Amino acid sequence: MRKNHFILTFLFTALVLAGCKKDTTPSITIKLVTDGLGINDKSYNASAWEGILRFYGDSVGEETNFGILYDVAICNDRGKYYSDLRAISDEKPDLVIVTGFAFTDAIQSVSNVYPEQKFLMIDGRNLDCENVQNYTFAAEEGSYLVGVIAAEQALAEGVQNPSFGFIGGIENDSIIDFEIGYVQGIRSVIPEAEVFSFYTDDWSQPALAAAKAKVWYENGVYAIYTAAGMCGNGTIAEAIAHRKAGKNVWAIGVDQDQFVEGVYGVGKSAVLTSMIKRVDNAVEIGLNSVRTGTFKQGSRILSLKDKTVGFSTTNTELNANAIKHANTAQAEIISGKINVVATYKDRDAAEAILKTVKQ
Repeated sequence: MRKNHFILTFLFTALVLAGCKKDTTPSITIKLVTDGLGINDKSYNASAWEGILRFYGDSVGEETNFGILYDVAICNDRGKYYSDLRAISDEKPDLVIVTGFAFTDAIQSVSNVYPEQKFLMIDGRNLDCENVQNYTFAAEEGSYLVGVIAAEQALAEGVQNPSFGFIGGIENDSIIDFEIGYVQGIRSVIPEAEVFSFYTDDWSQPALAAAKAKVWYENGVYAIYTAAGMCGNGTIAEAIAHRKAGKNVWAIGVDQDQFVEGVYGVGKSAVLTSMIKRVDNAVEIGLNSVRTGTFKQGSRILSLKDKTVGFSTTNTELNANAIKHANTAQAEIISGKINVVATYKDRDAAEAILKTVKQ
């Protein structure tokens, strides 16, 4: 009898505990809004999607909460961004996430019409709207690290007096920060290193970057870092061509790990490393701010401390010492031992660096 009583008590307790067990899946609802490339762009949208899935405890192929707690809307026509965002806001998700500055103007207009709707922009422009939060990235920090890697790789390969190149898109402070971060990283290893700079004044014409990269590679430039949107494909194409011809040159990718874009043989890539923006982590930070009620308007710069910028190590030809030095630099930036100059921190210091770069 006492044994049966113990069994019944155990079963009752188990049922009570099961009934009290809380579902840890976040209950907030969100909509990710992308450009026409959608979540398979192998870039910002794909990374944002990864962050969303991780936040809800899902994964690619196991999107159990898709269409219930989170969804994606693909906007194919830039001219319809405003109307698309209005339609999405009518659905009243807890948060609307957009990736890229192209949505900034539409968000500004729609946010005024829907003051109760929360919006998160990734890499947009700062808007004075109480319901819009914008995350940008400390690109100068990640760029510093790939500069360290490029210089250390050159030393490891025995390159004599290596020079380096930077190709930017449309010149503005945010792109200049990529450049000066890169220069500082290089010169932390090789103080007198010669660095060249060129701006395509465009985001979508790879031929512009390819033409400059070809000239530079042929004249002894060792590595070229490009922050110019699709123009970067031109730099990578030239790096591939020159490496196939036996020339020791490298391209450095940006935003995402561009190793695959540089592949020219089995296990071979012309992309030595890439400066990575962890959009997935940025999205999770934003989602948690909504879940915890700490969502704030304005722009926030996410940095190495937030684990939102870094560098890739996919290329097996990447020297171990270069990785070691980059990791050391990363720790010193986070601790404050290294202060990476940027236009938004110290314009005079930034301009002084730019004056040392050859056009």
